[in-house]
Amino acid sequence: MLNKYTCLEKLADKRTDELVVTTMSVAMPWATHSDGPLDFAHVESAMGHAADFALGLAIAQPERRVLCINGDGSTLMSLGVLVTMAQRPAANFTLVITENGTYEVTGSQPVPGAGLIDHEQLCRGAGLKRVYTIDNDADFDAKLDQHFSEEGPAVFIWKIAKATEPVPKPSKPIRERAYRLREALTGG
Repeated sequence: MLNKYTCLEKLADKRTDELVVTTMSVAMPWATHSDGPLDFAHVESAMGHAADFALGLAIAQPERRVLCINGDGSTLMSLGVLVTMAQRPAANFTLVITENGTYEVTGSQPVPGAGLIDHEQLCRGAGLKRVYTIDNDADFDAKLDQHFSEEGPAVFIWKIAKATEPVPKPSKPIRERAYRLREALTGG
């Protein structure tokens, strides 16, 4: 079982100029490592749509690696994005699914099918080819560079320990974060 906070720290340490979209239980922990113009906490709008938002950014910005760090609950709320990723592949897109079987920010209620769902099989069934389940530190460390270099769409499923995160409250309002992201991507 992985520690989410350690994984985020290692990912942040390797990151250079990639765009990172986070959601729910990883948004605030990620912000402790990086909260710049190329970080977008996708928490105020519809739960489950960070991955499709990030995929759209990857398609629009083919020269920039885009990572989305999404929870298992958020992923289950928008499974169609997995099919879209397979049908409209973006070579620069990495999706991380943090799987702990709970909706952390609302009180750690179990997600539907917790402990029964095989997220790797869901991804493969949707047509995705590069899917990796990681459940220990040695495997995580061995695959860390692939998060940035694997031809996308690539999916990394982190089997993480349960934790409790409060409702995310980014330091800047969504409007300011969106403008800041747009400016970073378009130069103005």
